[in-house]
Amino acid sequence: MAASELYTKCARVWIPDVEEVWKSAELIKDYKNGDASLQLMLEDGTNIDHKLDPKTKNLPYLRNPDILVGENDLTALSYLHEPAVLHNLKVRFIDSKLIYTYCGIVLVAINPYETLPIYGTDIINAYSGQNMGDMDPHIFAVAEEAYKQMARDERNQSIIVSGESGAGKTVSAKYAMRYFATVSGSASEANVEEKVLASNPIMEAIGNAKTTRNDNSSRFGKYIEIGFDTRFRIIGANMRTYLLEKSRVVFQADEERNYHIFYQLCASSHLPEFKNLKLSSANDFLYTRQGRSPVIDGVDDTKELCSTRNAFSLLGINESYQKGLFQVLAAILHLGNVEIKDRDSDSSIIPPNNRHLTAFCELVGVTYQDMSQWLCHRKLKTATETYIKPLPRLQATNARDALSKHIYAKLFNWIVEHVNKALITNVKQHSFIGVLDIYGFETFEINSFEQFCINYANEKLQQQFNMHVFKLEQEEYMKEQIPWTLIDFYDNQPCINLIEAKMGILDLLDEECRMPRGSDDSWAQKLYNTHLKTCSLFEKPRMSNRAFIIQHFADKVEYQCDGFLEKNKDTVNEEQINVLKASKFDLLVELFQDEEKATSPTGQVPGTGGRTRLSVKPEKSRETSSREHKKTVGCQFRNSLQMLMDTLNATTPHYVRCIKPNDFKLAFSFDPKRAVQQLRACGVLETIRISAAGFPSRWTYQEFFSRYRVLMKQKDVLPDKKLTCRNVLEKLVQDQDKYQFGKTKIFFRAGQVAYLEKLRADKLRAACIRIQKTIRCWLARKKYLRKRNAAITIQRFTRGYQARCLAKFLRRTQAATIIQKYQRMCVEKKRYRQKQAAALAMQTILRAYMARQKYQALLREHKAVIIQKHVRGWLARCWYKRCLVSLVYLQCCFRRMKARRELKKLKIEARSVEHFKKLNKGMENKIMQLQRKIDEQNKDNRLISDRLAGLETSYTAESERMRGELGRLRGVEEDAKNKGNQVNSLLEELEKLRKELSATQQEKKTIEDWAQTYRDEMEKMVSELKDQNGSLKKEKDDLNRSIQEQSQQMTEKMARLIAEETQQLETDLNEERSRYQNLLTEHLRLEEKYDDLKEEMALSSNVSKPGHRRTDSTHSSNESEYTYNSEYAELEEGSRAAEDVTRGIDTPLTLKLQKRLTELEQEKQSLRNELENKEEQFQRARARDDAEFKKARGAELEYESLKRQELESENKKLRHDLAEMRQSLLGHPATGAGAPGSPAYKVLLDQLNASCEELEVRKEEVLILRSQLVSQKEAMQHKDEKETMTEPSVYVEDVSKLKDADEIKQAYIGLKDTNRSAAPDFHKLNEDGELWLVNQGLKETIRLLEHQLQTQRRSYDNEVEALRGELQNVKEENNRQQQLLAQNLQLPPEARIEASLQHEITRLTNENLELLADDPTASREARVIILRRMVDLMEQLEKQDRTIRKLKKQLKVYSKRIGEMGAGQAEGQTSPGQMVDEPIHPVNIPRREKDFQGMLEYKKEDELKLVKNLILELKPRGVAVNLIPGLPAYILFMCLRHADYLNDDQKVRTLLTSTINSIKKILKKRGDDFETVSFWLSNTCRFLHCLKQYSGDPAFMKHNSQRQNEHSLSNFDLAEYRQVISDLAIQIYQQLIKCMENILQPMIVSGMLEHETIQGVSGVKPTGLRKRTSSIADEGTDTLDSILRQLSAFHSTMCQHGTDPELIKQVVKQQFYIIGAVTLNNLLLRKDMCSWSKGMQIRYNVSQLEEWLRDKGLMTCGAKETLEPLIQAAQLLQVKKKTDEDAEAICSMCLALTTAQIVKVLNLYTPVNEFEERVSVAFIRTIQTRLRDRCETPQLLMDTKMIYPVTFPFNPSSLALETIQIPTSLNLGFLTRV
Repeated sequence: MAASELYTKCARVWIPDVEEVWKSAELIKDYKNGDASLQLMLEDGTNIDHKLDPKTKNLPYLRNPDILVGENDLTALSYLHEPAVLHNLKVRFIDSKLIYTYCGIVLVAINPYETLPIYGTDIINAYSGQNMGDMDPHIFAVAEEAYKQMARDERNQSIIVSGESGAGKTVSAKYAMRYFATVSGSASEANVEEKVLASNPIMEAIGNAKTTRNDNSSRFGKYIEIGFDTRFRIIGANMRTYLLEKSRVVFQADEERNYHIFYQLCASSHLPEFKNLKLSSANDFLYTRQGRSPVIDGVDDTKELCSTRNAFSLLGINESYQKGLFQVLAAILHLGNVEIKDRDSDSSIIPPNNRHLTAFCELVGVTYQDMSQWLCHRKLKTATETYIKPLPRLQATNARDALSKHIYAKLFNWIVEHVNKALITNVKQHSFIGVLDIYGFETFEINSFEQFCINYANEKLQQQFNMHVFKLEQEEYMKEQIPWTLIDFYDNQPCINLIEAKMGILDLLDEECRMPRGSDDSWAQKLYNTHLKTCSLFEKPRMSNRAFIIQHFADKVEYQCDGFLEKNKDTVNEEQINVLKASKFDLLVELFQDEEKATSPTGQVPGTGGRTRLSVKPEKSRETSSREHKKTVGCQFRNSLQMLMDTLNATTPHYVRCIKPNDFKLAFSFDPKRAVQQLRACGVLETIRISAAGFPSRWTYQEFFSRYRVLMKQKDVLPDKKLTCRNVLEKLVQDQDKYQFGKTKIFFRAGQVAYLEKLRADKLRAACIRIQKTIRCWLARKKYLRKRNAAITIQRFTRGYQARCLAKFLRRTQAATIIQKYQRMCVEKKRYRQKQAAALAMQTILRAYMARQKYQALLREHKAVIIQKHVRGWLARCWYKRCLVSLVYLQCCFRRMKARRELKKLKIEARSVEHFKKLNKGMENKIMQLQRKIDEQNKDNRLISDRLAGLETSYTAESERMRGELGRLRGVEEDAKNKGNQVNSLLEELEKLRKELSATQQEKKTIEDWAQTYRDEMEKMVSELKDQNGSLKKEKDDLNRSIQEQSQQMTEKMARLIAEETQQLETDLNEERSRYQNLLTEHLRLEEKYDDLKEEMALSSNVSKPGHRRTDSTHSSNESEYTYNSEYAELEEGSRAAEDVTRGIDTPLTLKLQKRLTELEQEKQSLRNELENKEEQFQRARARDDAEFKKARGAELEYESLKRQELESENKKLRHDLAEMRQSLLGHPATGAGAPGSPAYKVLLDQLNASCEELEVRKEEVLILRSQLVSQKEAMQHKDEKETMTEPSVYVEDVSKLKDADEIKQAYIGLKDTNRSAAPDFHKLNEDGELWLVNQGLKETIRLLEHQLQTQRRSYDNEVEALRGELQNVKEENNRQQQLLAQNLQLPPEARIEASLQHEITRLTNENLELLADDPTASREARVIILRRMVDLMEQLEKQDRTIRKLKKQLKVYSKRIGEMGAGQAEGQTSPGQMVDEPIHPVNIPRREKDFQGMLEYKKEDELKLVKNLILELKPRGVAVNLIPGLPAYILFMCLRHADYLNDDQKVRTLLTSTINSIKKILKKRGDDFETVSFWLSNTCRFLHCLKQYSGDPAFMKHNSQRQNEHSLSNFDLAEYRQVISDLAIQIYQQLIKCMENILQPMIVSGMLEHETIQGVSGVKPTGLRKRTSSIADEGTDTLDSILRQLSAFHSTMCQHGTDPELIKQVVKQQFYIIGAVTLNNLLLRKDMCSWSKGMQIRYNVSQLEEWLRDKGLMTCGAKETLEPLIQAAQLLQVKKKTDEDAEAICSMCLALTTAQIVKVLNLYTPVNEFEERVSVAFIRTIQTRLRDRCETPQLLMDTKMIYPVTFPFNPSSLALETIQIPTSLNLGFLTRV
């Protein structure tokens, strides 16, 4: 393609700029070949003339189309060059606030200097499992790619994080490790991932410091290997460190700090545990005050030290070791403050008793004298002697600082070693992922040995990076089978050879270090002589002989030779080390104990120049000789670097390049100069150059076809898309070298995509012009048609108006006529109604008079009847009272006579001495008590006397008052006489007034005339007032109306508030339910872990003890706490017993888990209680309505249950008797059946005996009841005698009210208690102090004894009479039975059975009538009941007769068959006895008429078989298709009913426990099978509903039939088990949701976002990603139809399984929430999906989902509301986003989206076509300002793991249990229907 085709007018280019590096400009004139300059216009409107290089004639770089700006991958740009890369990064960073960008295989990370909410757990979960190209660039995407490749390729991985200080390397590495820890978890419960993360604060404290570029700069390099097992879970880690900057310990530049740990210790020096360190402020120590910046803004060093100490504890470094570490660090600070003074010019001295040296010696445990000696002296050894040489002050100070650095380096290495020990594991490592956090390329004004090593390391890493990029390019070309040529790329091997080859810089440096008089100057001369002429990469500065320049891959760097030798030697005074080795401080000795074996002393003597001092961590695994102890720092660094490169080459690398956007740490501020410098240094531009040299743009055939379909004609489109793309490209691009066709992709040279975009834009622009032309024509025609229609309309309305006027005149004429007619009619009607009203009034008065007369007559008659009734009643009562008094008098006389006779006997007895002693026993006490009673009576008498005196006084006062009143009345009489005189005078005055009256009348007439005038005026005024009143009334009506409206509004407002409050309560209830279910999930997860631990313990015990047996798997800890509390105790005992065997297991962790499990159970119980309280409040209103019904229904149900039980018992007995008689009679139809020895005779005799036994039982009950009645009557008679004869009929009436035997019995017991309590009263009467009272007491005692004797005698006589009567009845009954038996024996068998049953019914009826004969009211009810029973029994008898006849027929048929098969042989082989005892097996005979009770009987030993066949081995598919839904649940409940019927507690408990455990087991085994989980969710819910429906609770029995109510559980309350099963159902529901989520989630993104449901709407842009999954859905991927089919499959499966409709709605709601959440999260993390056309696709897909809901009848389940955030996000993509009105519309529309989500969508919005525009930054800020007041969570992504709280509404079944048939396919033949 010629340049003239691209460099045309309006084309945009990049030109160099001093400030901005690159500046954009636009051509204002076409370029022609040969032009020396370009006419350009800058963005600010300035026109310039850009001169071209006359030698190269290179044109400026072209700008990419705006549509390609902001791409996720820089390699997707059409023009790949430095300005395009820089501009793309700037747009993403500044405009879109995106800090990550791909550059091929490199992730470019720009430090935002601001905390961003993009690293939460929700973001980690969103990136987990995703392909690298499917989501926006992120450090998590790189980590996921490494983790996925490790698991897929079985190859170790490395993540290389590089960049200069302050670029964010450490943070990026930390986030990568956090991702691995979160995604993979740990293989054991030792929290390895937490330990790996805990190493970060420790390493930051001892290895990070504040620099001018970064507040938390890592001053060492580290490589962390995170180990994984075969299941790719973290098992441990290992850390290797490189080049610790030791010089920072003793020196810091301005605005920098020492390592953080020193400042943390100084800030915490006030704490008690640090008092012995003798620390103070950081400004008091030399080593911490040189930078003059001891505090970092926003950092609390005290809190940071707490975090460091916690991390030490987590990694197993105990308090004693921590204390020792802090002692060493404090000693270093004190050592820095030791002041060394000059003694003379060649020696120095430390003043005695130096405070800091004393503190140092105390902390490290050495002597003050030795330390002060060797700080100022050194020992020199020669061949013959050793002598001590004093050191000058400068050398002594340097030696002190070298010792400080050496101690710190040793401490650093010791900490790293122990951190590695804490992270190591015994589990075999299967693979690892290494994270390399290492310094980037550095260049300063003065560069020394440290920068040389750093840049050397970066040269090696860059070489490895270049080779890897080249290798990937080569593999891509070979994979696509396209021809390729060798790509020329920069190879930095010459530079590496210059440094590390033989006679290289490092080699010459080591050689110079070995020379006795080696110096930096001589070494520099050797460099010049060796490399200056032979190597082009080595240069000598013009103005210096002590420096050299190396051309690195990034830039030229000038190094100063000063200090190179000393830093490379890294020497320390040996005598100082020996003093420290002799320390009493164990930790210090441990630090230096490997001094002889160490590869490097890792210390150094500081030089005069340079910026930093470096150290290398020793390799402890390699044993070296004493000669290797002398290895230089450069040699050690080269070896360790080579090991690192070997490790990286053995892994698959992933690159993260961190960029520092500015030097001032400003948030989202971009400095192009600094950025481009780092891009050149970190290799990003080299990647771009390698890509641009080949085919940088790669499109799949599907992507190309979708994007450039507009450039194809209809005839060009072929079924083969590959061939179509080939044909089109050949027409569009003539040069065949500009593209290549691969197997799956099309490869383009740089710039070709921009050319194709230009063609596409031109085609679309032409199409737009044609569309505009057509639209404008259509608009003009519409305008003309509107004008024409308007004229016609005006004419039509004019004619219509004239016609309406004529019609109005005609209507008025007709109306006048009608008005006249109706007026005349009204006059006549009014006259008629007046006459009619008069006639009606007369009739009314007459009828009322007659009615009153009749009423009076009836009233008189009624009152006469009442008078007669009362008189007759009074006469009857009088006669009764006279009779009663006479009877009482006769009784008294008789008793008096008896008492006198008894008194005589008592007097005779009283004369004896013994009797007298008995009577007077305790008389003294009685006398004292009586004396006290007399005193109390005297006191009462005195009170009464005082009261009487008061009454007399008041009476006297009242008399005086009455006398005064009488005198007053006499005075009034005198006044009346005076008044009479005054009356006479008043009469005279009256005469005068009459005269004046006549005169006044004249005046009145005058006044009346005036009043008439005044009346007229007032009438006029009243009319005016009426008008005003009318207006006031109108205003009043208006006010009333407004008041009514306000009241209505208030009512609506209150209703709305009530609704909101109700909604809030429901929300709170759902939250509580969600918390409870989440805790239940956590509880189940901990139970599973506990079960795994128990299995491991059992396994380890099996390994250690071969004879040990494992615990049965059924006794797992997954069982609920309601059923297995005892088993938990057994498990705890078992774990304690196996503790000694399983020492390898983390016992504290097990105890911690057990404790946590207990806490969760308690919290679960409390939440359950809260949930129950909430539900009770929610259902209280409903319960209040049901209360009255329950009360009214309770008694009826109780009565019916008693009646039912009695009928069932009688019916069962009759069935049993009938079955026995049928077997006996039908089993031996031979002659002689009625003989005395025949079976029929035996059966009848047994029935007779049973009847006699039952008769005896009934007789005993009758005797007991009669004895109680007699006793009660006697007690009542005795009570009547003790009363005062005033109310003799009360007890008789009360007893007559007692109708029930139980009530009579209770009354009798109460009377007996009363009699017992009355005895002490008699004794109290005997306690009088006077002798006559004693006599009275004796009389009462005698009377009581006589009464008791009479009562006993009467009761005895009554019992004798009753027994005689019963005996006579028994004899008569016996005779009657014998007669009946004789009669029955003469009858045929059928009539014999009927007669016996009829006789039995008659006998029972007579006995019941006899029992109820004493109570006439109850007898009537009893008769009705008995008659009903008789009718029921007769009906049952008829049924049994029909059954017998049918069985007879079947028996005859079977008998004939048996006879034909050889009945003779059977008779010859069996004896008569066997024939009698052999039962008839009716199993093969269908008994459809049998009345089953809805129960299934099974044996105890068949329980395991039941569970196995019904749960563990059941296939849901066959059950769901062929049988009724919920059949297993019904069968289990019927078995449970039978256990309840037997009142077998153990059987009920074991059955429920086995059922729960088996369901858990099958879910654990097949929990990923949706059909299985759905099947058992349905059956568990049905089982739960059955437990409620048949629980006997009236709240659950409303919808039951009478038969179902009879099947209720009778013996056990299974409410607790219902809760357990409800928890199990919650667990199954959550498992179902997870199962559906696993099936749906891979389909959601492809079907909802990537697939083009509406073809041709979205022109998809290329992804540009290499070796990653494309975002375009291919033909084999999932579509929206796939999602709908899967949803339909889920719905049909649940319907087949009989899942409750409400539960299906909840499942569908959860499904739609998952779809909406996953789609929205991917939309928020994918820039390529945020476009207008994608919003249309999403809205169409959502409408299809709503249509599916409508087809299934699920629109009310709340599923549509869960898609609201996705709908609003799609609308946000399509609305206008320019003006303030648009911002207001967006804020009011997007209520379901958070502010972070709205801003994220706006930032990610990407135009797909040139006609769309990006969202401006100002508009996004306007949105943020308007949404500032929203109260919402800052979370960006929706929680895809959130599960709505599930409820199980009660759903009773109408299926009768007795009708359920068990299919033979279930293999449950051992169950018997009952």
